[in-house]
Amino acid sequence: MSGIRGGGAQSIRVLVVDDQALVRAGFRMILEAEPDFVVAGEASDGEQALVQMALCHPDVVLMDVRMPGLDGSEAARRILRDDAAHAPPKVIMLTTFDMDEYVHDALRAGASGFLLKDVPPEQLVDGIRAVVSGESLLSPTITRRMIEVYLDHVPAGAPPVALGLLTPREREILVLLAHALSNAEIATHLVVSETTVKTHVARVLMKLGLRDRVQAVIFAYESGVVSIGEMAAESRDLLAGSVQTTGFAPGGGKGAASRSIPRGPLAQ
Repeated sequence: MSGIRGGGAQSIRVLVVDDQALVRAGFRMILEAEPDFVVAGEASDGEQALVQMALCHPDVVLMDVRMPGLDGSEAARRILRDDAAHAPPKVIMLTTFDMDEYVHDALRAGASGFLLKDVPPEQLVDGIRAVVSGESLLSPTITRRMIEVYLDHVPAGAPPVALGLLTPREREILVLLAHALSNAEIATHLVVSETTVKTHVARVLMKLGLRDRVQAVIFAYESGVVSIGEMAAESRDLLAGSVQTTGFAPGGGKGAASRSIPRGPLAQ
């Protein structure tokens, strides 16, 4: 059955990687109940995942982050680096904890986000579909936590030269991506169409040489485009309930989350 990477039928081919057979069976049952999913293969560790990649060419890899032998973050790194014969798959990390240093390593390597292993079935399938459509699985809360824990000690340096390639609007798009907004939320905020947002996002990624939105988030903080203080201010707005918006939160689903979105000096 052809997957979306081959240009055939519009099924989403998924490789499930977890060292627990019951977990793999559970994910298979959930995914195969959906008409647009095919479980193309299974693997119990990172080494098997690399073998399965060559056999089944999935569109999405659900990857347990902590496994014996080759762990999920290193397996993700190799998959995203080595799958040169095909368009690289989307890699979603599976974890028991809402923040995990291994997950961060995988995100830096190009993973598209992560899901908690106890995520409800409907959020699992919605999350995979979101990643396939170009979104990322990072809620604002998770993004803030990742930045605070792992990027707060990045030494300051000169802004990357590539930043100078961005137009003011594209730089504003980068700021909004750093706040984990979806295309729909960015479109609402800027009062433009989602198609326009997708075009801007694609140009930002291309100019900065980034794989996806998750890497754009990391780039924005490491380069100083967005600061830890700005994210902390957003946290206060979340508690204050200032602006209503909806966003996919791994483990939390599509729910209302109150937060304000900074316009910044580059808003047009």
